[in-house]
Amino acid sequence: MPVTAGATLHARIGHLGYSRDECARLDGLLDRVRVLKAERQAVILAHNYQRPEIFEVADAVGDSLGLSRQAGELSGNVIVFAGVHFMAETAKILNPGRTVLLPNMAAGCSLADAVTAPALEAKAAELRRRHPDLAVVTYVNSTAEVKAVSDVCCTSANAVEVVNSLPNRAILFVPDRNLAGYVAGRTDKTVIPWDGDCEVHEQITPEGVGAMKAMHPDALVLAHPECRADVRALADEVLSTEGMVRFARASGAQAFVIVTECGLSDRLTIELPEKTFYRSCQLCRFMKSNTLEDVVASLENLQFEVDVPEPVRVRAERAVRRMLEVPGAVARGARG
Repeated sequence: MPVTAGATLHARIGHLGYSRDECARLDGLLDRVRVLKAERQAVILAHNYQRPEIFEVADAVGDSLGLSRQAGELSGNVIVFAGVHFMAETAKILNPGRTVLLPNMAAGCSLADAVTAPALEAKAAELRRRHPDLAVVTYVNSTAEVKAVSDVCCTSANAVEVVNSLPNRAILFVPDRNLAGYVAGRTDKTVIPWDGDCEVHEQITPEGVGAMKAMHPDALVLAHPECRADVRALADEVLSTEGMVRFARASGAQAFVIVTECGLSDRLTIELPEKTFYRSCQLCRFMKSNTLEDVVASLENLQFEVDVPEPVRVRAERAVRRMLEVPGAVARGARG
């Protein structure tokens, strides 16, 4: 292997802990992915929490719903979604005529697993006996089946706008209790949280964030709304992951503490090398289950295809489209 193999990649991601030998190995895989993308007429979507080497071959990097919508603007018969299962489902919901692949079927989600469609239907029926005007607002971090039995979806960026746009006074907010709490503090409606959480954001503690603030007092703290309330209280800004990217780009500040899954800090340090990003984060075992080798195998073997039964897809799409019709929802980040 030539001495220069992987040199460009090492210059981009070596500061994240990648050795020259590892970059040389990954470079060969990246070349293979590029060949297979052309052969398969495929596009690769990479969530912000993916491994940095996957960013290198992604046609789009961002948040789950934003990527699914962007896929409609990218040509290609095959969508490889380097993310987790519910994200690949959402891509299929919005792009039903295309083949959607998930590189690793182990890429699930603790938050999406916190609610099932039958349990949601039963809870909503029970609550409507006390709140006849109840609306079910479901975070996009949920399965297609759950979206299909919801009134409207939301993202972390536009959840407040979606809830406030509804005529209903009572809201069952599914499935993240922390995001529900964030919304409840910004509306006069009755927000009833589902008892679910993202295990990654739940593990981030105020003690850890406070320590980073003390070490870097000039840095702005950016926290995700899926974080616990005591963590959000320490933040200068509470933003979706894509909101953090936009804020960091536009801000005159030079240093930030990023409070979410660690992959976002990787993206920020690659894209904004002139700024400094400190981490108060946790790794998502599901997101990180996707490897570059998995992306190669996915393209080589057209595995693992994610499908959504048409009756479910149609109903889930209706809940997503209703969100997109909310004034300001897209401007606030349908990428949230």
